[in-house]
Amino acid sequence: MGRQTMDAAKKVRFIIGALEKEYPRATTALRFETPMQMLVSTILSAQCTDERVNKVTAVLFKKYKTPHDFAKADRGAFEQEIRSTGFYRNKARNIINAAAMIIERFGGEVPDTMERLLELPGVARKTANVVLHNAFGKVEGIVVDTHVRRLSVRLGLSGNEDPATIEEDLMRIVPRKSWGAISYLLIDHGRSVCQARAPDHAGCVLKGVCPLTRNLQ
Repeated sequence: MGRQTMDAAKKVRFIIGALEKEYPRATTALRFETPMQMLVSTILSAQCTDERVNKVTAVLFKKYKTPHDFAKADRGAFEQEIRSTGFYRNKARNIINAAAMIIERFGGEVPDTMERLLELPGVARKTANVVLHNAFGKVEGIVVDTHVRRLSVRLGLSGNEDPATIEEDLMRIVPRKSWGAISYLLIDHGRSVCQARAPDHAGCVLKGVCPLTRNLQ
């Protein structure tokens, strides 16, 4: 292992430790009780805030409780029920079709492997990682959302912009035991301190290892 890799590994351990102290209860903000609810919430969260998704699902999950309920949903009515999450036509189609596939191919149970989850409409690695971690307690990768993407670049953990490549970069330097936690630590930090337009450099616990902060000094 070269010096650059060693330095990156040491840096990421510091970042994880500092953020764990800052955000001891970091976890998904999406509210769910079942794997199907987790899947639906995650699909709805694309290009939408978790707060908005939770408002929509608080009503939605009273009407639709199982994959069968979602598979039988009237497309037009369902679109209107999730309209405020954005891209509602695509999301409605994907959720209804995913529910149908879950019934037809997976015995009515949301699959609990990366390979099978990726077969579902509307599910890419990010969604699959979220569902696996939160619904099944399985960690096969690192969730890269907009916050994780922004902070990974700002902190010098990745020099890439593509989420899939960023995930690969992170998986090389983040200890596997922290793959599940690091996403939510970075998300909480991105929301509260390292915001896109106005990062709070003075109040950042990572300013000692952040290239952006050093450049401002």
